Amino acid sequence: MKADDSRFFSFLKERIGLDVTSVGEAIIERALRQRATAAHCPDSDAYWHLLVSSPQEQQALIEAVIVPETWFFRYPESFVTLGMLARERIASLAGVRPLRILSLPCSTGEEPYSIAMALFDAGVDARHFKVDAIDISPVSIAKAEHGIYGKNSFRGSDTGFRERYFNPVADGFEIADSVRACVSFQAGNLLDPKLASQVAYDIVFCRNLVIYFDRQTQQHVFKVLKQLTREDGLLFIGPAEGNLLASIGMRSIGIAQSFVFRHAPIEPTAPAPAWTPAPVAAPVAPRPAPDAPARAPAPRPVARTSAAFPPIVKPVAVTGNSEVSALLDRIAGLANEGKSAEARAACERYLQQHEPVAQVFYWLGLLSEVEGSVAQAQGFYRKALYLQPQHSESLAQLAALLAAQGDSAGARRLQDRAARGANKQGNH
Repeated sequence: MKADDSRFFSFLKERIGLDVTSVGEAIIERALRQRATAAHCPDSDAYWHLLVSSPQEQQALIEAVIVPETWFFRYPESFVTLGMLARERIASLAGVRPLRILSLPCSTGEEPYSIAMALFDAGVDARHFKVDAIDISPVSIAKAEHGIYGKNSFRGSDTGFRERYFNPVADGFEIADSVRACVSFQAGNLLDPKLASQVAYDIVFCRNLVIYFDRQTQQHVFKVLKQLTREDGLLFIGPAEGNLLASIGMRSIGIAQSFVFRHAPIEPTAPAPAWTPAPVAAPVAPRPAPDAPARAPAPRPVARTSAAFPPIVKPVAVTGNSEVSALLDRIAGLANEGKSAEARAACERYLQQHEPVAQVFYWLGLLSEVEGSVAQAQGFYRKALYLQPQHSESLAQLAALLAAQGDSAGARRLQDRAARGANKQGNH
């Protein structure tokens, strides 16, 4: 079947906000052919009539288009920051109510379970927090509730959390009941108007979603996320998704490599929010509370030597040059604050004045992604990998793009390459 008109694309945009150009028409057409064949529809018209009349088929098409790409403790610096700030927030609540956290889209559960594990590692008792997890895919929700994960969900060399919070089973590793009990899963759509009317959360995680939306949908989604985040709350986003937040009145809280935003004050003289995290230069692993159960400490991604998650803004090759390091720091700061145009200009200035390094091409890739230039982003990631074949962030981002475009074999090769690099680093 050939999807020879735009009605299917319009349906996907209306239902899930998908910008077809972000994944490519060929990917959508392949999913349409698969579903039409499964439903025994001889042509596109027959499949369209089935689609508009069958909620079950609508969901089946959405499932065919969505390609979950997630793993435990993705962007680990964010989880170290979460543990630190959650303890501050819980102290300010003084037992009045538990900390409310939202993860969406939660996919197959790796992110919300990581949130719970990070809080346990930070010494937070289960009574003091609650995680709600939402995804548009009932299939993904069912997998999350099942709670059994294969090796692809555990990446990098720092997998000590697997020993603490999982039990080995025949099909992989099963999440511990203590973690499972902290997370409530439900199917839901971020574009559903009812979602924005929910009681706002202290902390919201929504990462690597808007790159699949057009600009108008991105703006709408971020407004919804702002409504879902309390005035004194925090919003965790992906590393290249901050460019729209300043325009809707949110700003970075200034913790490097964590991609955390909050509501900006309406005016300089306005009273400070009840909970205002103090800016710090970089996250450090929080110490467990004295009365917490004995556990291994939280992951220390900033200090560890794993190739899976090296420090983002200070590549080893240039740390001896203070001018170069300062410029790389500035690029990272601009990108983290959502100042995309300035960050891109700083990258180009760097390449004009200094020898090229992988980290600059990585930032250019991220900036291209958020602008919707997927092909350009792939080119920049490949340049980064030419300069530094084991550049883990570029491997992860390029693998995610390939997976979203249906190139599962290419994505798997990059994931295996990253895993081999992490294992080599861990053995040294």
